[in-house]
Amino acid sequence: MRAAIYERFGEPLRVTSVPDPTPPPDGVVIAVGATGLCRSDWHGWMGHDPEIALPHVPGHELAGVIATVGAEVRHWRAGDRVTVPFVCACGSCPQCASGNQQICDRQVQPGFTHWGSFAEYVAIARADTNLVRLPDGLDFATAAGLGCRFATSFRAVVDQGRVRAGQWVAVHGCGGVGLSAIMIAAALGAQVVAVDISAERLALARTLGATVTLNATQAGDVAAAVREATGGGAHVSLDALGSAQTCLSSIAGLRKRGRHIQVGLMLAEHRHAAIPMDRVIADELEILGSHGMQAHRYDAMLAMIASGQLRPELLVGQRISLDEAPAALADLNSFRGAGVTVIDRF
Repeated sequence: MRAAIYERFGEPLRVTSVPDPTPPPDGVVIAVGATGLCRSDWHGWMGHDPEIALPHVPGHELAGVIATVGAEVRHWRAGDRVTVPFVCACGSCPQCASGNQQICDRQVQPGFTHWGSFAEYVAIARADTNLVRLPDGLDFATAAGLGCRFATSFRAVVDQGRVRAGQWVAVHGCGGVGLSAIMIAAALGAQVVAVDISAERLALARTLGATVTLNATQAGDVAAAVREATGGGAHVSLDALGSAQTCLSSIAGLRKRGRHIQVGLMLAEHRHAAIPMDRVIADELEILGSHGMQAHRYDAMLAMIASGQLRPELLVGQRISLDEAPAALADLNSFRGAGVTVIDRF
């Protein structure tokens, strides 16, 4: 199969032929219909993830058709249209038993712990636990983002943030995760403040439901600007980028008893960011992480998509070929463009 692969961290990927994957006994091989380019892929390529062994094929946001099925798989067959959470769970550890497969003790992740979906085919283990059936009307380019950015945002806003109609939600960073969170929070009836450094992304945020937009390069004290715009602070605030500054601004922009959700990865020099713990104590703030979403929770998200409450297709920006993926991945840290870039030509 053709795949985009790198042999050293930070060095250009090359598209070449590599051996086809074979399904594990409990897994499947998926013919990739589309896969997203995500900032997490960039972090992996830069060497920020200790799970990655070289050489490596990135890619964890995928949708496609099952090509081959392992002998132990019971609920899936070749030809089924599927996606998969980027956290693939074991199905038997204490976390899985409690319904929290997104923090499985023995999780694997395509594009990180094993070769991913910047390729014509990808192998996925424990298919009966991890695969999600796609509605026939949902195209692969839209469905690809459900495995990471959109599903992660859904759980962050709905399950962790417990957002309710009429609340103020601040979203720091309007990349794929942030734009998804804006759409979901607005669909729940919340008022949303979108924060970014890109006028193009902020314009898109407004079309997706943001009530207020703040350009961080012009706002001065971002947290103070959020508190002013919301009449005292956000009820829920998400750091959808993952930096020491956006994390601090998100927490500092909360009202009393507000909830901060850390969604953007905090890696490299950002992994031990300072937190204003005096505010956390005095104002009884909640600090929560959010790490993907369980396969069994997709039904709620897909129901909102089917009803038209959520329109993830509006997030799809540039569609590129696999041959264009190396340059596009390298450019992710420039934060150029708006919307989600998807590989859908292999």
